[in-house]
Amino acid sequence: MFDLTGRKALLVGIANDQSIAYGCAKAFRAQGADLAVTYLNEKAEPYVRPLAEELGADIIAPLDMRDDAQLEALFTQITEKWGSLDTLLHSIAFSRKGDLHGRVIDCSADGFGEAMDISVHSFLRLIRKAEPLMPEGGTCMTVSFMGAQRVVENYGVMGPVKAALEAATRYAAAELGPKGISVHALSPGPLKTRAASGIAEFDALLNDASERAPTHQLATIDDVGAYAAFLASREAFNVTGAVHPIDGGYSILG
Repeated sequence: MFDLTGRKALLVGIANDQSIAYGCAKAFRAQGADLAVTYLNEKAEPYVRPLAEELGADIIAPLDMRDDAQLEALFTQITEKWGSLDTLLHSIAFSRKGDLHGRVIDCSADGFGEAMDISVHSFLRLIRKAEPLMPEGGTCMTVSFMGAQRVVENYGVMGPVKAALEAATRYAAAELGPKGISVHALSPGPLKTRAASGIAEFDALLNDASERAPTHQLATIDDVGAYAAFLASREAFNVTGAVHPIDGGYSILG
């Protein structure tokens, strides 16, 4: 039904083979896309580089979104190697442990600002760098969670942060729509990733999701990847600004 052959995709946020971004990378590559993959730092590189090489990524580069020089270097490399970009996938988030496990009202100003910067504003910075490389349109995606729209126990400050990410997605979609650039938020249900392991009692949420979801199945990174690959295709050009649940129907339940 759709083909990504020759399309250029940047994926930010692969940490290991359980990462949502890795599921997306596999799906993009399976449909023919050329890949640029980033890793956070030297500690992460041994986990990410083999996955990127296995997928035949054209570009493998470090990117800590707190380092403007790395961001500039990445997009210089993309410009020189490809000259354009069709798809951006942003799948990074951060909160200090105390803010994640504590009450939202007790979150420090510094902790709140840091979580917002790394989890939300980084998406906007990436879009801003990608925009000039998408003269004929493109697709920008981020990853949210249902804690943005309802209270999820032990999700702490990341609930308000993900809510801000979803709002940023809508505004960016409205601003870039005339240029043919769509913006989306993927919202998988509870699934096992390294990031999720930092949430207290997350296994209970996984069990509840698998029991109560209409399909009685948890989402997988491959489910998310398949959906993202469609959104990255030309066939999805007229879809933008939405939060897309990929959760076996779990989010429709009260």
